[in-house]
Amino acid sequence: MPPTVADITAHLQPLMGDRLQQVQLKDNGIVALTLSLPAVPATERDRLIDRCKKTVLALPEIRDVWVRVNAPAVADPVPTDSRQPVPGVRHIIAVSSGKGGVGKSTVAVNLAVSLADQGFQVGILDADIYGPNVPVMLGMDLAKVAVIKNERGEDVVKPAFNYGVKMLSMAFLIERDQPVTWRGPMLNGMIRQFLYQAAWGTLDYLIVDMPPGTGDAQLTLVQAVPLAGAIIVTTPQNVSLLDARKGLKMFQNLGLPVLGIVENMSYFIPPDRPDRQYDIFGSGGGSKTALELEVPLLGCIPLEIQLREGGDRGVPIVLSHPTSASAQALRQIAQRIAHTV
Repeated sequence: MPPTVADITAHLQPLMGDRLQQVQLKDNGIVALTLSLPAVPATERDRLIDRCKKTVLALPEIRDVWVRVNAPAVADPVPTDSRQPVPGVRHIIAVSSGKGGVGKSTVAVNLAVSLADQGFQVGILDADIYGPNVPVMLGMDLAKVAVIKNERGEDVVKPAFNYGVKMLSMAFLIERDQPVTWRGPMLNGMIRQFLYQAAWGTLDYLIVDMPPGTGDAQLTLVQAVPLAGAIIVTTPQNVSLLDARKGLKMFQNLGLPVLGIVENMSYFIPPDRPDRQYDIFGSGGGSKTALELEVPLLGCIPLEIQLREGGDRGVPIVLSHPTSASAQALRQIAQRIAHTV
């Protein structure tokens, strides 16, 4: 003999209580239930529905159970954020690019020095483990770093210091011509050591010069520390812009805000004709990409011989030629970042 509505209700009442709103028994042996559930995660909702179905299907002559829920489910809780801030560091900014050779390290170094010149406490982490060039550009290629004890008695690395900027790099740990042939896990471990086992002290900004591309180093940084945002460096040419878009999308997909695009080598200014400019790598690519992807264009940096010379000599152009067009553009970008972050 098939159960009645009262029988079904009696079986479900201990399980659902007042969450059971309605029970309908159709002639073909199908039971329709209406449940009123509070806002619970989807997994909890599905578990309750499954228990109701099993309870009713255990009764004789019941062929199927249909369940309608009046309250919408909410998403499963997001796992606890495992990222750990670097003690004493207020803002961490990644300077990245989709491809190499676009002047990313030059931009990162001059931004760090410009921010320091504005009175901020600044550090720069050279996370380009395979091609660390920041020490040369900051005039620290012959510097030595020391291991000291922190206030807890732990061994930490004391960063090198020049032009008001603290700096750590893989270049301090290897010989000048020694290649780094590491797989991903070793690279990830080194970046984390640079972040957490260094005496950075109190910093307003820690600029991270990333390796080109969208690989292990980028993932490690995003997953390790809470970042204030990323800056994408590109040149106006299409090949660079295509790769820059990929790098930008990677950070957005990882939930990291992109502070903007910097177009480097926007045009060439010949030293003997400062009134002239030549679009060697094209023009307008950075502004077009920024408009399409709805991110700010932080600035356009011209290509000047002094900019390259400053990097080779270890004297950033914002210090060696502060009135040059490149230096002024870099300082304006640093000011925009300081106002944004």
